[in-house]
Amino acid sequence: MENPWKTHTSKEIYTNPWITLSEHDVTNPGGGQSIYGKVHFKNLALGIIPLDGERNTWLVGQYRYTLDEYSWEIPMGGGQLGIDKLVSAKRELKEETGLEAAKWTEFLKIHTSNSVTDEVGYAYLAEDLSEGETSFEETEKLEIRKLPFIEAIAMCGRGEITDSLSVAAIYKLARMLKM
Repeated sequence: MENPWKTHTSKEIYTNPWITLSEHDVTNPGGGQSIYGKVHFKNLALGIIPLDGERNTWLVGQYRYTLDEYSWEIPMGGGQLGIDKLVSAKRELKEETGLEAAKWTEFLKIHTSNSVTDEVGYAYLAEDLSEGETSFEETEKLEIRKLPFIEAIAMCGRGEITDSLSVAAIYKLARMLKM
């Protein structure tokens, strides 16, 4: 389908190592003159659901500055554009949980908030796990929780997990596993 939006000018408003905010003067699909703000993410969003032989998983808890609240999530982080996303997913799982996996399956691609951002997220199932040491980043103060995967599904249903990539990945994997 042809793009019904016509961009006239674009300007960068703000940038940091993670995002760029730009403003675009546009003609909208109805023919009106408008502005559109876009948040460009400089990394991919990568989420991992580690699953052991007894169908246990690991969640990561942390205080999210932007929300001003505590959040339970699947292990996740950013993957640099231009670097194999699986390499970045393996790094994130190891950093946040200490886990390494012998088997990896990509099972989800998601646009996290496509009305204002171009962020793309991917989720992986990590299996055949071995435990090791974590290596949190300076910006992370994490709590790690091992629990039955069925409980993570229930946490989504009760609104205890609200991160979009986590909810989408947990529900999609539950469907794949017929849970």
